[in-house]
Amino acid sequence: MPQITLKNAAGKDAGKLDLDEATFGIQPNVPVMHQVVTAQLAARRAGTQSTKTRAEVRGGGAKPYRQKGTGNARQGSIRGPHYSGGGVALGPKPRSYAQRTPKKMISLALRSALSDRNNEGKVVVVDSWGWDKPNTKAAVKALAGLGLDGRVLVVVGRDDAAAALSFRNLPEVQLIAPAELNAYDVLCNDWVVFTQDVVPEFKAASKSAKTAEAAEPEAKPAAKKTTAKKSSAAVEQSASDEAEVADEAATDTEESES
Repeated sequence: MPQITLKNAAGKDAGKLDLDEATFGIQPNVPVMHQVVTAQLAARRAGTQSTKTRAEVRGGGAKPYRQKGTGNARQGSIRGPHYSGGGVALGPKPRSYAQRTPKKMISLALRSALSDRNNEGKVVVVDSWGWDKPNTKAAVKALAGLGLDGRVLVVVGRDDAAAALSFRNLPEVQLIAPAELNAYDVLCNDWVVFTQDVVPEFKAASKSAKTAEAAEPEAKPAAKKTTAKKSSAAVEQSASDEAEVADEAATDTEESES
């Protein structure tokens, strides 16, 4: 299990902290990170580009000149793609660039990015910032005390508003919530800083839950068999009742004849 030195806001050691093996100690999967980052950047595209075809350009409704006798090539409109001011052939239209990415792949990409930063020693965990009110000077001093240079990704909890307001004015710092942590932002920054209460842990689906889900469909055929048995028993009972009624009717007939 990977272990990291816990720091305080002044940059001094505050003990040791065990990190989650499945989040910070796996072998980075570069192809998965590439695919997830590519999909994330594609989803950011607005996709609002648009061009007009010859049917959408204004004008060109009348034939410019007669079909024969002018010496020119025959034309039906002055808004064809080969005309200046005409429509665009095979031009771009509004579309969505979003790609479907499985949740397991997104999770693996994030854990691979965090493991890569941890292998490089670029992950810092602070016990707490300890600021009661926003203070940008204190934030700059804290980054200097931690020895962080370059781009820094600071993961801030929802309840730590003072830290968020202190870091947001620094151009080299990117703030992000724990639920919004993603592989692209981790890879775009040189350092990743957590507080102790927001260090992520990987939670895989338990096998017992999967087994229970798989066992549920098997119980339905048994219920059907029980119902079938009940229905067959009911049929036999009704048949025996009909036979008794028929015997009683025959007996009554014989007695009336005698």
